[in-house]
Amino acid sequence: MVLKIFQKGFNYSQDGQGNRLVYHLQGCNMKCRWCANPEGMPVGGAMIREKDKSPRLSYKEYPIDEVFEEILSCKPMFFDGGGVTFSGGEATMQFEALKELLKRLKEAGIHTAIETNGTHARLEELFPYVDQLIMDCKHWDEGKHLQYTGVPFSLVYENLKKAAREHPRLDIRTPLIGGVNDSPEDVEHFLNLFEELKGPNVTFELLKYHEFGKKKWEECGWDYEMTEKAHVTVEQIKDFKEKIEKRGLQYRKS
Repeated sequence: MVLKIFQKGFNYSQDGQGNRLVYHLQGCNMKCRWCANPEGMPVGGAMIREKDKSPRLSYKEYPIDEVFEEILSCKPMFFDGGGVTFSGGEATMQFEALKELLKRLKEAGIHTAIETNGTHARLEELFPYVDQLIMDCKHWDEGKHLQYTGVPFSLVYENLKKAAREHPRLDIRTPLIGGVNDSPEDVEHFLNLFEELKGPNVTFELLKYHEFGKKKWEECGWDYEMTEKAHVTVEQIKDFKEKIEKRGLQYRKS
């Protein structure tokens, strides 16, 4: 078994608790126009054309045995409850290889996390092998979710409910994007949805829209369609966060 990986590296507390080794897996079933890692969207990879460099394919293939050994060798770096995180793209697009690797890591005592859009029909099969489940909730409305991501919200909704019921640690993240999901009506619907999902095992977090992926879109030869209207203010994030906490919901602390 192999994994298609387009990026890997360490960061602290951004993609799960503590210091983590993060693998970005190739392929995504969503087509979000604001994606910060667009090169990870096509299953077959993207051709990246960086200035003064030869074009290259976005990913490389690694046997899972090799990835497993690399992770074990990094164990001394997993301080403050850290470990390994599989992100994307969409990590569950490479489901079988991911599941096998997560099993091995669990047996080896490595703290595991995945970042997922929550659409895979078999997501709950990974629950026993994932210590920290980080799921996106991009929109509350079925039609708008389909419009902006290419995937119906119903798929995400069912997995969010399962995870909230069954997983010991679920972190739900919502990217707040101007003109997409930031209206007062959107905020109220999100809050009602969050209340439905709340529990001692569930936290919520807001992510402010940014343009960090714009250059990558250009290097892939694609148009970056987001405009200035997509930006939200610090005040919007603060107000939404306060409303989450006023409802008695847990806001994730970095």
